[in-house]
Amino acid sequence: MNEKKSAIEATPDSVVSVSSPLSTRLEGRSSASSRDLDDAYELYRRQDATTLDPEEAHQVLRRIDSHILPLLMGTYLLQYLDKATVNFASVFGLREGANLHGQDYSWSLSIFYFGYLIAQWPAGYLLQRLPVGKFIGSSALVWGMLTIVTPACKNFAGLAVNRFLLGCSEAVVNPGFVLVLSMWWRQDEQPMRLTTYYSMNGIAGICGGLLGYIGHITSGLAPWMYIFLIFGSITLAWATMFLIFMPDLPSTARFLNDRQKIVAVERVAMNKQGVKNHHFKTYQMWQCLRDPKTWILFVMSIASQIPNAAQSSFTSIVLETFGFDVLETQYLQIPGNVVQFCSLLLSGWISSHFPNMRCTVMLIGNLLCVGSAAALVGLPVGSDGTENRWGRLVALWLCSFSSVGFSLSLTVVSSNVAGYTKKQLTGAFLFVGYCIGNIIGPQTFIDSEAPFYTSAYIAILISYCVKTIMVIVLYLYMWAVNKKRDREATTYGSRLSAEQEKEAIEQGMQDVTELDNKGFRYVL
Repeated sequence: MNEKKSAIEATPDSVVSVSSPLSTRLEGRSSASSRDLDDAYELYRRQDATTLDPEEAHQVLRRIDSHILPLLMGTYLLQYLDKATVNFASVFGLREGANLHGQDYSWSLSIFYFGYLIAQWPAGYLLQRLPVGKFIGSSALVWGMLTIVTPACKNFAGLAVNRFLLGCSEAVVNPGFVLVLSMWWRQDEQPMRLTTYYSMNGIAGICGGLLGYIGHITSGLAPWMYIFLIFGSITLAWATMFLIFMPDLPSTARFLNDRQKIVAVERVAMNKQGVKNHHFKTYQMWQCLRDPKTWILFVMSIASQIPNAAQSSFTSIVLETFGFDVLETQYLQIPGNVVQFCSLLLSGWISSHFPNMRCTVMLIGNLLCVGSAAALVGLPVGSDGTENRWGRLVALWLCSFSSVGFSLSLTVVSSNVAGYTKKQLTGAFLFVGYCIGNIIGPQTFIDSEAPFYTSAYIAILISYCVKTIMVIVLYLYMWAVNKKRDREATTYGSRLSAEQEKEAIEQGMQDVTELDNKGFRYVL
């Protein structure tokens, strides 16, 4: 093992006094209480005084990737499938079987996000207070059961209640995974891991597109019912596995030995964010509300999700208006999901391998969506809505690049927000915006405008433009803060000294926010 001194030596008095200029905002809190310390602080303090062997750290990373990442991928795949089954079932008789009329189908989609919205705040609080792995796994069991009982819904009221409860139970997944990401991976590793599990949306869409064979079932239950029964049963089995194998913290990971647990904590300590702190801190709540990033991400999230209906719950119906038959509407969703899958993995790879490229990649993805949405608005559709259908279909496929911008915005929370209370609240705000956008989106598909849906396509174009502007504003804000902090670190120019770096990491393990920790730098 390399015997060089570590930048994070654990000396007994390292947390007692903080006296450098970096900590002026922390005056009066120089002595860290147990409430301030990270839940993994004891492991962090047990690290030795030598630099980690890169090979040892890489072995731990491989073990984390092989154990944690598949659990995230499978769960994300199933939560998308369970949420999107209503889209797949819409052309197999769901609307007739559940007696949906007029805007009933649109409202059944929006109601899911009302449940998701209302559950955000309690979900965020419980994610901080409860064991993360067990809470997410239990939620998966609930939404699996709700999916299985959906065929029992014979009218709009029953379906609305079912979708509302489904939204409540799935509200924990996205914010929970953002927290899990920051608990296990370093900042430079997070984009690739996040886009890997997020790309399961594309795989889920491909799976849904292959459901055409169900339309040939002519005996027993109605074809649309089988979709819910199949996916719900798979979710129940997977949720049981998740509960068994998903650890709540590195310190409870059965796939790591004692030394590897210390290495896992030391790796993420370098993020200057800590691992987890289960104490709710009011000052971090107020700081979250005052932080410009919170509101930029909120607006960005709304704008990113308004177009989502065209790429998820309304895709089958939109393709029907282009003049394709029932089976074609299923198969023709596959290319768009392939675009989503490939673009997510590529964007994650670029963001992980090239420093400070996240906002640039987000901007490129958004600009592609603006061009595609402009084609959907501008191309003539003819008197029956089927003219230029292939050109509009390709434009719809290319709108799948929108996932790049939203997924990387989640890494802004995981990488660029410190203080556990603040991180989970910022994530909650982002997902409140996510819900609002997904509530608005289906309502832009006005039944009386079929098959043209002019309002929906205009809303999609405007949303992509707003989202693009917000990415630019976010980049400029974080860049300006970094430059200001670099100027303040005058002794060593733009680079922190070893002592300042050590102090910044220590403050991260004491649950200090990124605004208070002057050694923190935003990843752009």
